Amino acid sequence: MATHRKARTAILTAPRTAVGLTTAALATVTLFSETAGAAPATPAPQPSIAQVKAKVDALMHQAEVATEHYNGAKEKASQQNATVNKLLAQAAQKTQALNDSRRLLGQYAAAQYRSGGDDSTGRFLLADDPQDLLDQAHLTSLLGKRQKSAVESYRVQQAAATQQRIEAAKSLATLTTQQAQLRTAKADVQTKLGAAQTLLNSLTAQEKARLAALQAQQEAEARRKAAAIAAQEKAKAETAKKAGTTAGTTAHTVPANASVSAKAIAFARDQLGKPYVWGATGPDSFDCSGLTQAAYRAAGIRLPRTTGEQVDVGTRVSQSDLEPGDLIFFYSDASHVGLYMGGGNMIHAPHTGTVVKVAPITEMPIYAAVRPY
Repeated sequence: MATHRKARTAILTAPRTAVGLTTAALATVTLFSETAGAAPATPAPQPSIAQVKAKVDALMHQAEVATEHYNGAKEKASQQNATVNKLLAQAAQKTQALNDSRRLLGQYAAAQYRSGGDDSTGRFLLADDPQDLLDQAHLTSLLGKRQKSAVESYRVQQAAATQQRIEAAKSLATLTTQQAQLRTAKADVQTKLGAAQTLLNSLTAQEKARLAALQAQQEAEARRKAAAIAAQEKAKAETAKKAGTTAGTTAHTVPANASVSAKAIAFARDQLGKPYVWGATGPDSFDCSGLTQAAYRAAGIRLPRTTGEQVDVGTRVSQSDLEPGDLIFFYSDASHVGLYMGGGNMIHAPHTGTVVKVAPITEMPIYAAVRPY
């Protein structure tokens, strides 16, 4: 009997076990079949070195645009700060004048209180000498006029002090807004520069070498183009010289304001090798517009702070008429500037990580050229 029960149990159990094994096997087969049928993940294509360089260049350009915005915001904030300080000083002076008028009124009020007021009739009846009475009356009239003048002066000083405080408060509010804009512009520069540095740091040593080779290749091409410009300038000068000799005169082949341009170029030469620092105007470091501003300041000409302002100073000249000392602006937004030396070369402060150096003007797309004198 026991043997039959064991046999029946085994028979009843067997199908369930088989079913369980079959289900597990099917699940495993299904899993493997799905895995085998799924397409392998395609890795994202790696950017080429040329694309990496283009991205870095774009970020550096954006950083320079942000730098010029920062320079403009800093300039406005500095000017506004000076205005605020001036208005606060004027407000303090007005307040002092108001306090002086208030003290004078207090003195008049105290004197009137001590005298018991002005009882002219009583004093006339009790006076021993009519002349004394007339003298007192005259003095009282004079003091009354002075007191009236003091009251009017107090009113004027009070209105002036109030207006001065209002103007100072408005100016201070403007300064606060400009300081916030300055912080935003500074953060924007740092973000762009940080992104460029992160991208450069992600490159392998081999990729960095390839990037450097590509940079060298592009610089060589820029020098070739600059040499062509130098040849054109030389041919133009020789043609002008021959024309002058034929006419029996000496051709004028130097800029009319050679002393000005020569001083600006000489100053810029003295800065060669100094580091580029965004927002810097010297003497130990410069950004692009800071360098050109300082160079022309040394030549006795005051230029505004930013490239966007400098491009509107002086006279626009064509590329074929460039002379040493001209300012050359680059990119469609005129966000970079260099000082032309002649021969297709300029002195400029390129970007973060570089120094003030001589470079071909053909390295970047030219937007405009300006003669600031």
